[in-house]
Amino acid sequence: MSALLDCKLKGITVEEGETFNERMTGQIPLDHLKPSWMVFSDGFKSLRSRKIIKRTFDLTLSVSSLVVLSPLMLLTALLIKIESPGPVIFRQTRVGEHGREFSIYKFRSMRKDAEAASGPVWANERDSRVTRVGRIIRKTKIDEIPQVINVLRGDMSFVGPRPERPFFVKKLKEAIPYYEMRTVVKPGITGWAQIRHPYGATVRDAMEKLQYDIYYIKNMSPLLDVMIFFWTVKLVLTGKGVRRSDEQS
Repeated sequence: MSALLDCKLKGITVEEGETFNERMTGQIPLDHLKPSWMVFSDGFKSLRSRKIIKRTFDLTLSVSSLVVLSPLMLLTALLIKIESPGPVIFRQTRVGEHGREFSIYKFRSMRKDAEAASGPVWANERDSRVTRVGRIIRKTKIDEIPQVINVLRGDMSFVGPRPERPFFVKKLKEAIPYYEMRTVVKPGITGWAQIRHPYGATVRDAMEKLQYDIYYIKNMSPLLDVMIFFWTVKLVLTGKGVRRSDEQS
């Protein structure tokens, strides 16, 4: 300890193991997550200035996105309507900030009433319920574009934990400690967990992604949001984006 103190007094950075592991892995292990650590750690700050900057970023980006992407949205709507009967826009209840439920918007990528027989289920990579047009817009993430409306309304942010369905939230809260922490911030169209963790549709996968979500909540900043946004754009354009576990009907 005297050697470490000597290093610190000489201006050498001394970092404890958990902080080093967090910085290197980009996640916070659940077994290290204790209320006292969260209270005294350098993070988990809810700053008014940060919220204002984040909301300004969301509004600016959502309005410009709607203007630029409107031709693509019209074409997508037309192709969906031609291929299969049913609404163009798919609505589904999700759990948002502070546990408030809201309707999320997407372009419909599955057959109408796809969950009529099975009930709520996680989607899989080769889901037979997905239409031909749906397969393309899911792969390119075009089906996510209508969520820009959710951002305008204030239900979501561009960056944050992905909103989950109430059915699965109830199950995962019972199985995973601290799962409700995901709802202390607005959910996002993209997020740290989405770009860092591959497709998964199990409780184990949800636990792994939660560790990335908690890292994001602890270290939230405008710079991190911008980095995640551009990283997401890069993954989509290169076709190397992570496969998602969003469920749909």
